Amino acid sequence: MVRFKNRWLLVEFVDTSTMDASAEKESLSTRPLDGRLIYNALRDSVVTNFGDTGWGAVGMSLNVKYFSPLTNLCIIRVARDQHRIAWGAVTLLTSIHDVRVIPRVIHVSGTIKHTQLSAIAHNREVIARFRTKLKNTALHHDSYDDYLARSTREIEALHD
Repeated sequence: MVRFKNRWLLVEFVDTSTMDASAEKESLSTRPLDGRLIYNALRDSVVTNFGDTGWGAVGMSLNVKYFSPLTNLCIIRVARDQHRIAWGAVTLLTSIHDVRVIPRVIHVSGTIKHTQLSAIAHNREVIARFRTKLKNTALHHDSYDDYLARSTREIEALHD
């Protein structure tokens, strides 16, 4: 039996529209991003920057396993031998479905377990930043706690 060796990329997509003062009124959760759109953008980035040969090497193993629209956190699985092509394609992304983003690779791991632990820790950091931005934290305290519990369950449920 052959064991497939993977690399897991933990990527945060920083939305550049939130840097504008006018766009701060728009909630992060109302944007139309999802895993399918991220996969399509990655595919286009690989084909544009590495050609059909790059897509042929990466295409069968590339998979978006998790995406959180609130924290813009994404877990991507790719074959170990081609993970640098996928990492390069992620880095060269400038927009996903007309939403300008700056991708930030937070963690690269050979096991899903370490990626899960890093994702859970990063979610807690992002939620802590959201809480500090709020003027009245008592109003949104329960919703963030619910989100952290739900996202932790979803991330821990991921399997190879």
